[in-house]
Amino acid sequence: MHQYEISDLITVVEPHSGRRLPVRRADVTRLLRENGDRRAARIVAELPVDRDGVLDPHAVDRLLISVHTELQRLSEELRIGERLIHVLRPLFSAIRSTAGAPSGPYRLVDVGCGLGYLVRWLAATGALGADVELVGVDLDAALVGEADRLARAEGLDCRFVHGNVFDLPEAATVYVSTGVLHHFRGAALTDFFHAQAASPAQAFCHFDIAATRLAPIGAWVFHRARMRHPLGRHDGVVSARRAHSDETLLRAAAAPGIRPLLYEPRGSANPFCTTLRPVIGVRPHLEAPLRLALGRAARRLVGPEQPAEAAR
Repeated sequence: MHQYEISDLITVVEPHSGRRLPVRRADVTRLLRENGDRRAARIVAELPVDRDGVLDPHAVDRLLISVHTELQRLSEELRIGERLIHVLRPLFSAIRSTAGAPSGPYRLVDVGCGLGYLVRWLAATGALGADVELVGVDLDAALVGEADRLARAEGLDCRFVHGNVFDLPEAATVYVSTGVLHHFRGAALTDFFHAQAASPAQAFCHFDIAATRLAPIGAWVFHRARMRHPLGRHDGVVSARRAHSDETLLRAAAAPGIRPLLYEPRGSANPFCTTLRPVIGVRPHLEAPLRLALGRAARRLVGPEQPAEAAR
């Protein structure tokens, strides 16, 4: 049975233009009921609609901004920024140190940035250095608008763009994301990685939920304690259930010209502590300098030929 996140169903946009499309509440509730998720159907049935039964876009925007605000607090508690910089700082060091590498400024692009927590955290801490431009991109105009408002209120040097990340006029040096990969299923996941491999980018680093047996239980506990709206609680647990296996991620990330690597594979990670972990893709000449920059932590890095060995 397919697991649906409500937030994926109540907003629909044209993937290239970002133009919002109308969503009929009855269509969403019917899909959820047919899929056996009556709780989710009840949550959607309470959302306001117009006289034609189309979900009120302003009400949906307010709800999603509220849910993403709570998600930001959860990211702060789980110290997601620190976890990302543990990998991103060595990655940029490897890019800077490689002979023949392009000189800065470099550009980090956050895919599906939402409220831009990662980009704003990096801008506030200066953790990657002044030569790294920070850009967040999302297809949801309301979330991007709120991210931009927050960045301006906080006086941060970063920017946010509404649209398709692969249509940007400026090339990314490194693509990143947090909690995005499980939204892509099947061929769409492979296409996502291949699009990055076909770009001028030097690397990508995508953090997503670790597919452990405890992940759905942990998601239920955290979201029950920290999320007030039923939509956030529902989608948090479904996200954990939809998490991709290590093997799926490495297989999908093995795009031409990219060396796929997984940090903290399932077999070597502590299921009580590992909530998110990254799949990394680097141009082949960057693997050795990345391992050198990681130091002892490079032991946690495995490729497609190693997951079974690393799990022991």
